Amino acid sequence: MGQMFHSADARRLLDDRGYAGPTIHNTNPAYLLETAARDRITESMYWKEQCFAVNEASLLDRAVAMSFIGGTYGQKPTPFLCLTLKLLQLLPGKDIVLEYLHQKDFKYLTALAAFYVRLTFSAVECYQTLEPLLGDYRKLKRRTKDGGYALTYMDQFIDDLLTKDRVCGTSLRKLPQRTVLEDLDQLEVRVSPLGNELDDGDDDNDSGVGQQHEHGQTVVRSAGRDSCVSVSDSD
Repeated sequence: MGQMFHSADARRLLDDRGYAGPTIHNTNPAYLLETAARDRITESMYWKEQCFAVNEASLLDRAVAMSFIGGTYGQKPTPFLCLTLKLLQLLPGKDIVLEYLHQKDFKYLTALAAFYVRLTFSAVECYQTLEPLLGDYRKLKRRTKDGGYALTYMDQFIDDLLTKDRVCGTSLRKLPQRTVLEDLDQLEVRVSPLGNELDDGDDDNDSGVGQQHEHGQTVVRSAGRDSCVSVSDSD
C-alpha cells in the first residue's frame, strides 16, 4: 500500500497540469530534470525501494552509501540522479543544502548537494556557493553511459557545473559568464587562491606555464584555468 502512495506521489510531482506547489525558476522543480530521465527514475527499482518515505534526514543514509556520480547507464538511472529527483521533491531549505555541501565526511553527499545547487540556485548564488569547492581535490568515481567507471575529481566536477550546459546526463540552465556578472557588480572579481605564485611562475618560466604537485596530481598552471593530470590513484 505504501509503495502505491509513493508512486501516486511521484506522479503528482511529475504532472504539471494544475501544479500549484512551490516552483524553482518559475517551473515545477521536477521539470529541472529531462522527461526521459524522470521517467527512468520513477520506474527504477532504486526509486521504488530506496526513495520511499525519505525525508531530508533519512536521505543522508542513502547519500552516504553512494559510491559514484553520474546520470544514466544502460537506460538505468544512477542513485545519484534518483536522489537528485528526491531532493527536487523535498525542496529542503538552503541551510540544509549548505550543510550537505560543507560537511567533510562524505564526498558524494557534497557532490549531490553541489549538483542540486547548480539546478536550483540563482546564477550569482551558484558562483558564490560552488567556487570555494574548486579547491577540493578529492577523487570521485563517475559512472559512464556504457556502465563503466571513470576517475574524476571534485574540483573538476565543480568546474563542469560552472562551465558546462550538460552534466551527469542532465541539461542545465546556461549560466551567464562570470565576467558579465562582475561587470554588473553582482559578483566580486575572483582572486586566484594561488596569489603571487602565478606571478612568480611567470618569471621562472618563459612559456608562462608552471607545474606543481598537489594531492597526488600535477597541476599545470597557465593563463587559463588550472588543469589537473592524475599521477596517482591512491587516496
